[in-house]
Amino acid sequence: MTLLVASDLDRTLIYSTSALSLSMPDAEAPRLLCVETYESRPLSYMTETAAGLLAELARTVTFVPTTTRTREQYERISLPGPAPEFAICANGGELLVAGEPDAGWRARVERALAAECATLAEVHAHLLRVADPAWLLKARTAADLFAYLVVDRSLLPAGWLEELTEWAGERGWTVSLQGRKVYAVPKPLTKSAAVAEVARRTGAAEVLAAGDSLLDADLLLAADRAWRPGHGELSDVGWTAPHVTALETRGVAAGEEIVRAFLEGRER
Repeated sequence: MTLLVASDLDRTLIYSTSALSLSMPDAEAPRLLCVETYESRPLSYMTETAAGLLAELARTVTFVPTTTRTREQYERISLPGPAPEFAICANGGELLVAGEPDAGWRARVERALAAECATLAEVHAHLLRVADPAWLLKARTAADLFAYLVVDRSLLPAGWLEELTEWAGERGWTVSLQGRKVYAVPKPLTKSAAVAEVARRTGAAEVLAAGDSLLDADLLLAADRAWRPGHGELSDVGWTAPHVTALETRGVAAGEEIVRAFLEGRER
């Protein structure tokens, strides 16, 4: 049996300094391994134990990093273990095979978006129109596929997100608020679709998955077994499903528990 393990990265397996959540005495804090450097500064971490476990996992199953990051952002990360044969970036819009973009997959995604959704240009322009400079910090597009705003969440006006969600939904897009970011993503652009393609190519008989954000919900629902940490947007709204284990552990310790769960799932 071929087992496929698809996992979100940020705040699921790897953690920035602000997301570590080490609620324990300093002397008891776990040793950390830096797995991402940006502009010559360490940015993201795993516990050393989690890193060792992930290396073991990646040697024995098809491990697929599955992230909303662009390819360029993903390539800053150096995960332990062998380089993954497959990686999914841009929320399913980019499928990397041996580190290179799969042009056929990208063309398939673009055809689906053109047939079902308003254009990125229209949605991005609308985001700029309805955003207030008083709380808008940045406005970006990613991989020519989706858009997001970085905002001061405390200043967002009541009802603004709901109005944006309704407007976007009528045009085939979804909206989610995750931390300081407001994402606008085409409905057909999903992690689960890209993972299903990898499962087809590898002949995987079972898929395990993990994630913490609203953009991970479709991935977790499509998996045979899945886990979410005790933090993040899914935890905040109490989201779960019969085959999804809702962990209580938060922060970088949750990343370690998730990798342990994947390893235990390999043995079943």
